Amino acid sequence: MQLQESGEMYLETILILSEKLKNVRSIDVVEYMNFSKPSVSRAVGLLKNGGFINVDGSGYITLTKPGFELASKIYERHTILTHLLTRLGVDESIASNDACRIEHVISDETFEAIKKHIAQYS
Repeated sequence: MQLQESGEMYLETILILSEKLKNVRSIDVVEYMNFSKPSVSRAVGLLKNGGFINVDGSGYITLTKPGFELASKIYERHTILTHLLTRLGVDESIASNDACRIEHVISDETFEAIKKHIAQYS
């Protein structure tokens, strides 16, 4: 199943929250993303049906292997692109926002070239 940008953003958020919290619940996603409860509930249902997350009886959300792999890929893109843009002199807040948009559309080939370039010149 191919996810849209919003689905990728939810997975990335769940990954980030799972590194900070013992257990992640929908309300944590609501608060982190500043989205409505119904929007998050719908997204959680879609991600669960798509096999990207599991939700247990207590409402705790965990990433499945495919969900974790995709979330990690998106998060890596976000952090590296933010780093690159700030190194170019872009304000960190703007760099993070721009990286958030770029991370969903950049090709694997281009992103790998950026990573290689950064590694070579850092």
